[in-house]
Parts: sequence; structure tokens; C-alpha cells
Amino acid sequence: MSASPAARPQQSRIAAVIVNYRTPDLTMRCLAALLAERSTLPGLRAMVVDGGSADGSATQLAEEIAQARYREWVSFLPLELNGGFGWANNQAILELAREGRGPDFVYLLNPDAEVRHGAVAALIEELTAHQRCAAAGSQLLKPDGSLAASAFRFPSIGREFINAAQSEKLGRLLGVASTVVESRESMEVDWVTGASVMFRADALRETGLFDDGFFLYFDEVELMHRLRSRGWTVRHVPRSRVVHAEGASTGLGAGARSLPSYWYQSRRRYFALTRGRAGVIAANLAALAGSGIAGLKRLSGRPQAHRPARARDLVRSGFWPSATDECPSAPAWEDRSGRPPAWSSRQ
Repeated sequence: MSASPAARPQQSRIAAVIVNYRTPDLTMRCLAALLAERSTLPGLRAMVVDGGSADGSATQLAEEIAQARYREWVSFLPLELNGGFGWANNQAILELAREGRGPDFVYLLNPDAEVRHGAVAALIEELTAHQRCAAAGSQLLKPDGSLAASAFRFPSIGREFINAAQSEKLGRLLGVASTVVESRESMEVDWVTGASVMFRADALRETGLFDDGFFLYFDEVELMHRLRSRGWTVRHVPRSRVVHAEGASTGLGAGARSLPSYWYQSRRRYFALTRGRAGVIAANLAALAGSGIAGLKRLSGRPQAHRPARARDLVRSGFWPSATDECPSAPAWEDRSGRPPAWSSRQ
């Protein structure tokens, strides 16, 4: 009996989705790096999405993708609306799902990321080896080659307190495990970075796609929480290495001074969907208590470990759950594309 295509990585149908937002040069560098992976994965194709850039990106990308080296395996989907990360990826996945048999795997890759050779194959091999694995994520590298956080534990009340307090020592004292998971070996984790992650199409068929009530941030966390609640697993694959220039599209890299209001809104929605209204309030109270400890540390002149959420911004944009925060809005694999994102109706 012959193995199914999904059981033979070289014969798998893999659809990579790259969502551009005003970074066409980075997007083409990303695509050029992906081209080399087709030598071992001939079933790899790509769809480049322009998420309503309105800056000439769509025209530039259309012209470059029409070149001979790309036109046989890359398609282009220009969108008029900047609907956010999850919504833009959904539009591509829904279009791909309507093409014949559709892909076996969907590979999401940020435009500010460049795969190292073998990175895509390593994710496919991990998914093939673990049939209940719904998503496999890469090890991200900073431009200088050092490791970047790539695998994580789900947000919790305790971790909200510890992260806001910026004290790993306090976390160890209270028995609260760190948000970031570090490992040199492949392992099961709660969730992995959305900058380079491979999804099993069958898992998305069962659970639905990204919830489009999120504009940006926490959408991949919620999707992986949903997958795991249905009995699927998520795995971190350190041998899949991808260089990532964090924040190139959003402007929220390590040097950003503050978090935008939609970060707090997305965080609030995540807790509402996974823990209910009471969970939102508990997480916020824990974060405010932790912020108080961090404030005392700043007064003593101790440096901050990372950019914190601001208590006043949390209260203003993310404290009280809205009436729609607990209402899921994840399209099914069989749905048609084009429906506006749920977050846009609440603006």
C-alpha cells in the first residue's frame, strides 16, 4: 500500500502564505529565500498577499512575481483592506482551499523573515512524524544570528503578574513557569511564533481558521489554544531556522517605546475567548499588581527587562471586556473569502 502524499514530505502539497504590508522589498527577499526550498520540496507553492498597503506595494509585487523565476509557483492576492494579520492569511487560505484538492499543509511566513536552507522541510518532517500535530514552528534567529523567542506557554493569570512585575526570580518563588520555552530539541509546546509556522490543513478544516476579531497580536495564540482544546498538538522545531527582522512591518520591534491600543484589545479578546469575562478581569488585576512591583523597581533605579504594558493604557484600552469579546469569529475552511473582519464592525 502506498503512503499518502502527506506521509511523504517530498510529495506533499505545501502552500506558503506571505502577507505584505508596505514592505515589498523584504517580501521579495523572503520569497527569493523560499525559492531554494523547492529543490527538495517540488510541491511547494506560494501566495503573496498585499494587505491593503495603498503605497504602490501591490504594483511592485505584481511586476516582480510575474518574472520567470516566480510565475509558475507564486500567485498574488491584492486586498483593498488592511484587515490585520489573521484576516489577510484567512483570505489566502480560503482561496487556496477552493483550488481542487487544496494544500496538505499551509505555511505562514512573515515578509521580514528569511528561511535557512532546510527550514521548510524540517517542519514538514515534524508534522509527518507526529500525525496529531496541527502546527510546527521554527526557531527564529535575530539578524546577528542569536536565538529569538520562538516557543511559548499560554498566557495565564500568574504569568500576567510575573511578566508585568518583570521578575523571573519572583516567578520561580511562586512556581510560575516562564512564558518563553527554550529547547535545543523538538518538543511539544503550547504555542509557537506565527512568523514561521506550518499548519496541517486537516486540523484547520476541523477547528476553523484565524479568529478575525483580532486585528494583530494574540490571534495565533488563540488559534493554537483552539487546536489544542480539540486534541491536536503544537510543536517547536529548533532545526528549522529562520532569520527574522522583528517588527519591520508593524514598527513594534525591540526599540518601540510603547504598545498600541490594539495590542491591549487583542489581549483582552484572547482572555475573553479562552477564560471568559471573569478571566479578563483576573488577568488585568494581576497585571496591574505586577506593574506596581515593576514601578517600585524603576524607582530604585533597576533596569527593565523588557518593554512593559502600561497600566494606564491597560485600563483605557484593555481592562473591561466588550459585549463582543466572547463572540468567536473564525471562518470555516469551506467558507468563501471576502467577508470583512469582525473587528472592523466594532470601530
